[in-house]
Amino acid sequence: MGIWGIFRDDNKINEKSVVGFISFAFMVVYGILSLVLPAFGISLEINEVIYNSFVTVTLGSFGIAEASKVVQAYGEARTAKPLPERERPLDDQEEVDDYQESEE
Repeated sequence: MGIWGIFRDDNKINEKSVVGFISFAFMVVYGILSLVLPAFGISLEINEVIYNSFVTVTLGSFGIAEASKVVQAYGEARTAKPLPERERPLDDQEEVDDYQESEE
């Protein structure tokens, strides 16, 4: 897959996770630099709005990626074939009836 394969609809890359990871990486780099640079007397200031935007993008990207997994699993569960009669779990009344018959 070349660089243009990323922009196709049928690729295997989860774009939401990639965007979330890049945003998280920027936050980590900022955190490390804000701890290391003061030791050298350099002040690193970033606008609070920009940092909060990275937080929002990170949480949103990972949240959307996880939500889509849940929705996809729900859709697969709804389209699954029902179990055959012998493998289906018994309801409470059937269990009570079977128990009463075994005691007689």
